Amino acid sequence: QVQVVESGGGSVQAGGSLRLSCAVSPYPRSSDCLGWFRQAPGKMREGVARISFGAGGTFVVPSVKGRFAISQDNSNNTVYLQMNSLKPEDTATYYCATVVCRTWHSSSPWGQGTQVTVSS
Repeated sequence: QVQVVESGGGSVQAGGSLRLSCAVSPYPRSSDCLGWFRQAPGKMREGVARISFGAGGTFVVPSVKGRFAISQDNSNNTVYLQMNSLKPEDTATYYCATVVCRTWHSSSPWGQGTQVTVSS
């Protein structure tokens, strides 16, 4: 079964940047995707970005498009979420999971997440 471990969170001021990492083991060679999600206090978990393990195609939700980018490094089984121009509303716990690309339904257990806090 695929396991994921998130890292890279922290506290930054508005306008700053962070790069989150998602270590995936074993690394799928499939048509599935790796999705990054976030959950702010009192809110539902929402998808932020996803990348296809096989084809490498990416999708970023409109609310963060132009500021966030997702990429993968097959050589070290890691997917990254580069977050630039961070805003206070980006404050949340960020999670990654393997997902069905079309539906965003998770196909791996959720990790513990990594906290991102953006101050104004």
